Amino acid sequence: MQCKRKRLGVSQFDVKKRMVYGAIVLIWTAMPIYVMTISVLGSDIVNGTCIPYGAYSSYAAEKTMISSGFLITYLLPLVLMTFCYSRIVYTLRKKVTLVTVK
Repeated sequence: MQCKRKRLGVSQFDVKKRMVYGAIVLIWTAMPIYVMTISVLGSDIVNGTCIPYGAYSSYAAEKTMISSGFLITYLLPLVLMTFCYSRIVYTLRKKVTLVTVK
Protein backbone atom coordinates (compact mmCIF):
# COMPACT_ATOMS: atom_id res chain seq x y z
CA MET A 1 0.00 0.00 0.00
CA GLN A 2 1.41 3.35 -1.05
CA CYS A 3 0.93 6.55 0.84
CA LYS A 4 -0.11 9.56 -1.14
CA ARG A 5 1.88 12.69 -0.57
CA LYS A 6 0.01 15.78 0.36
CA ARG A 7 0.85 18.84 -1.61
CA LEU A 8 1.85 21.59 0.74
CA GLY A 9 1.91 24.90 -1.07
CA VAL A 10 3.30 25.61 -4.49
CA SER A 11 5.79 23.29 -6.14
CA GLN A 12 9.01 24.46 -7.74
CA PHE A 13 7.64 23.52 -11.16
CA ASP A 14 4.62 25.79 -10.66
CA VAL A 15 6.90 28.69 -9.71
CA LYS A 16 9.06 28.21 -12.80
CA LYS A 17 5.98 27.96 -14.97
CA ARG A 18 4.64 31.21 -13.50
CA MET A 19 7.98 32.93 -14.10
CA VAL A 20 7.97 31.87 -17.76
CA TYR A 21 4.40 33.06 -18.25
CA GLY A 22 5.20 36.29 -16.45
CA ALA A 23 8.20 36.91 -18.72
CA ILE A 24 6.08 36.27 -21.82
CA VAL A 25 3.38 38.66 -20.63
CA LEU A 26 5.98 41.28 -19.74
CA ILE A 27 7.61 41.13 -23.16
CA TRP A 28 4.31 41.22 -25.06
CA THR A 29 3.04 44.20 -23.05
CA ALA A 30 6.23 46.21 -22.51
CA MET A 31 7.40 46.38 -26.09
CA PRO A 32 4.18 47.79 -27.59
CA ILE A 33 4.07 50.37 -24.81
CA TYR A 34 7.68 51.31 -25.52
CA VAL A 35 7.06 51.62 -29.26
CA MET A 36 3.92 53.70 -28.72
CA THR A 37 5.87 55.99 -26.39
CA ILE A 38 8.51 56.56 -29.05
CA SER A 39 5.81 57.19 -31.65
CA VAL A 40 3.94 59.73 -29.55
CA LEU A 41 6.91 61.55 -28.04
CA GLY A 42 9.03 61.50 -31.17
CA SER A 43 6.41 62.69 -33.66
CA ASP A 44 5.22 66.19 -34.37
CA ILE A 45 2.83 67.94 -36.75
CA VAL A 46 4.37 70.86 -38.63
CA ASN A 47 2.22 72.80 -41.12
CA GLY A 48 -0.26 69.92 -41.26
CA THR A 49 2.43 67.33 -41.99
CA CYS A 50 3.33 64.58 -39.54
CA ILE A 51 7.06 64.30 -38.90
CA PRO A 52 7.62 60.85 -37.38
CA TYR A 53 10.54 59.95 -35.13
CA GLY A 54 12.36 63.22 -35.42
CA ALA A 55 10.76 65.88 -33.25
CA TYR A 56 11.88 65.55 -29.64
CA SER A 57 11.40 68.35 -27.16
CA SER A 58 15.10 68.52 -26.39
CA TYR A 59 18.42 66.95 -27.27
CA ALA A 60 18.45 65.15 -23.92
CA ALA A 61 15.03 63.60 -24.63
CA GLU A 62 16.25 62.35 -28.00
CA LYS A 63 19.41 60.82 -26.51
CA THR A 64 17.38 59.24 -23.70
CA MET A 65 14.99 57.60 -26.16
CA ILE A 66 17.84 56.38 -28.38
CA SER A 67 19.77 55.00 -25.38
CA SER A 68 16.73 53.29 -23.89
CA GLY A 69 15.91 51.83 -27.31
CA PHE A 70 19.42 50.38 -27.56
CA LEU A 71 19.19 48.92 -24.07
CA ILE A 72 15.71 47.45 -24.48
CA THR A 73 15.88 46.18 -28.05
CA TYR A 74 19.52 45.06 -28.25
CA LEU A 75 21.41 44.82 -24.98
CA LEU A 76 18.69 43.28 -22.79
CA PRO A 77 17.87 40.48 -25.27
CA LEU A 78 21.60 39.83 -25.74
CA VAL A 79 22.13 39.47 -22.00
CA LEU A 80 19.06 37.25 -21.64
CA MET A 81 20.10 34.98 -24.51
CA THR A 82 23.64 34.73 -23.15
CA PHE A 83 22.30 33.81 -19.72
CA CYS A 84 19.87 31.21 -21.12
CA TYR A 85 22.45 29.56 -23.37
CA SER A 86 25.02 29.48 -20.57
CA ARG A 87 22.47 27.75 -18.32
CA ILE A 88 21.76 25.23 -21.09
CA VAL A 89 25.48 24.50 -21.50
CA TYR A 90 25.90 24.23 -17.72
CA THR A 91 22.99 21.78 -17.45
CA LEU A 92 24.21 19.68 -20.36
CA ARG A 93 27.75 19.51 -18.96
CA LYS A 94 26.38 18.50 -15.58
CA LYS A 95 24.32 15.71 -17.16
CA VAL A 96 27.24 14.53 -19.28
CA THR A 97 29.51 14.29 -16.24
CA LEU A 98 26.82 12.33 -14.37
CA VAL A 99 26.52 9.88 -17.29
CA THR A 100 30.29 9.43 -17.64
CA VAL A 101 30.79 8.91 -13.89
CA LYS A 102 28.26 6.06 -13.78
